Amino acid sequence: MKPMRKFLGIDTSNYTTSAALWEDSVISQQKKPLPVRKGELGLRQSDAVFHHTAGLPEVLEALPDPSGVAAVGASDRPRDLPDSYMPCFSVGSGTARALACVLGVPFFAFSHQDGHIAAALYSAGRLDLLRTRFLAFHVSGGTTEAVLAEPGGERILRTTRLAGSLDLKGGQAVDRVGAMLGLPFPAGRALEELSRHTDVHFSVRPSMKGADCSLSGVENRCGAMLRAGRDRAEVAAFCIQSILAALDGMTAALLARYGDMPIVFAGGVSSNGTIRNALSRKYGALFAAPEYSADNAAGIAVLTAMRAGEILC
Repeated sequence: MKPMRKFLGIDTSNYTTSAALWEDSVISQQKKPLPVRKGELGLRQSDAVFHHTAGLPEVLEALPDPSGVAAVGASDRPRDLPDSYMPCFSVGSGTARALACVLGVPFFAFSHQDGHIAAALYSAGRLDLLRTRFLAFHVSGGTTEAVLAEPGGERILRTTRLAGSLDLKGGQAVDRVGAMLGLPFPAGRALEELSRHTDVHFSVRPSMKGADCSLSGVENRCGAMLRAGRDRAEVAAFCIQSILAALDGMTAALLARYGDMPIVFAGGVSSNGTIRNALSRKYGALFAAPEYSADNAAGIAVLTAMRAGEILC
């Protein structure tokens, strides 16, 4: 039996600096959220680059003994598209390439989205799905879309966009409504906690165009509810239930169009308990544990190990 090797993954998204180490099928990861001033809804790319540059050494130092790393991987773009680019990813990919060069080991680049999907599959214990095709949702502050995921050979994963939000993204809706309610950024966890203080269920009809959804109305409706004096918990619940209705509508439309297949949800919004419970019950959908839903480098470490031939799923 060949000895298990270590594989390092790095991800520098617009929200979190993260690194993860794969060894013997176990992931060790460290993350550091990027600081956002109170009242603001994110960072400029120049600020994100600065904070990643300052924070990545600290994140790497907090990992277990990295000696014996056999390959280094990083996310170098948001999605697997030719024009997909964000400066913040250059910090992680540049550091990873430098480490690989010094260590004399291979460097592999993946998209941030592919890392999210791989992290969700690892967390759900279903890396075997990488041998077949499945429907993957990536729902976060920067992306709300569904992709057809298929085996990608050396790339491990090949994705084709099938549908998405035509305007506001799921995470943007959460954070903007959270700001209305005076919640900290990012607002996902606090919004979910606030929503638990009401049992009100709203009959939400999602705004759909085919399998695509529109979420801008969620922000507008929540603002109107607040101005009308509705309870803050009810506003939080309406926001979450509206996003759930949109994802439900997208899922139903895509399954009707492309046929039955496994469904995986990734991204920070997918950690919401209301969304997770409803779609798991209705579709048998797979979800990552919360620590593998929000931005992380675990999926990049998994893909790096697979690309190096360590994992045979």
